[in-house]
Amino acid sequence: MVRSVVAGLDGLSESRAAAEWAAREATLRGATLKILHVWEPMPEPLAHARLLGTETEAHWRERVPREAADSIRLRHPGLDVTMEQISGRADEVLLEAAEDADLLVLGSRAMSGVGGFLVGSAGHAVIAHTEVPVVLVRAGEQAVDEHEPDPAGLPSTTTRFRPVVVGVDLSGSADAVLAFAFEAADRRNTSLKVVYGWSLPPYYAYGLAAGPEWYEEILREETARLTGALGPWQQKYPSVEVIAESRLGSAADHLVDAAREASLVVVGRRIRRHSFGVQIGSVTSAVLHHADAPVAVVAHE
Repeated sequence: MVRSVVAGLDGLSESRAAAEWAAREATLRGATLKILHVWEPMPEPLAHARLLGTETEAHWRERVPREAADSIRLRHPGLDVTMEQISGRADEVLLEAAEDADLLVLGSRAMSGVGGFLVGSAGHAVIAHTEVPVVLVRAGEQAVDEHEPDPAGLPSTTTRFRPVVVGVDLSGSADAVLAFAFEAADRRNTSLKVVYGWSLPPYYAYGLAAGPEWYEEILREETARLTGALGPWQQKYPSVEVIAESRLGSAADHLVDAAREASLVVVGRRIRRHSFGVQIGSVTSAVLHHADAPVAVVAHE
């Protein structure tokens, strides 16, 4: 079966950055790239009003995806690139396209005012309902952002990839998330930073007031749990250098901080077998909105 990466395109800068990132990822994977341009029909009154004009509408519906595909083919001559246009609701079209893909790549845009990023409603719906890994890429993301600076401190694409960062939740199965993260680090020939944030049990509060030995005991226990979870994966990927961090405090804060020096951040989302609301988890949501690097969301049981 041919491996494939699908990139959603709507013509905006964040989706163009996502398509470029998807092309680089497809090349690393030896996969094909499908650029999917979703055209959402205008409501009937607006369609009759012809606010866009024939030429502008044709540009968005035909030229934008074709030019994006042509541009990627020029920069990635060995990559098999196809382009498809589909009319319909973006979330429904993307969910259907993801069923036959190994990876779905979407764009997210910067918020106005004080920092952060926005994941649109279609992106939220896709992340919450697909079991295929989804990567969110920011507008302005470039290949050099994924690599260490050269010896002179200048941006370069020929230097080593920055580390892959993964957040693990040991309250459930972390295998799917760790598998994706180890594979990503191995594919990039770079290190993997594993971030595990934990909280103190309420009943330890009084013990901590009496002395630091309580904290040290919990730290040893949580570090041992993390080491045990990582052991099988380190045996499977012996060439991947692992930097494990077991830290007290908010996992989201630790991941956002680590993302500043990462090529990719990997987080998980629990698969929910009901349709009540669009939920992706507080840690994953925070990382999606505030991490500097591209973020991969991996569904798991």
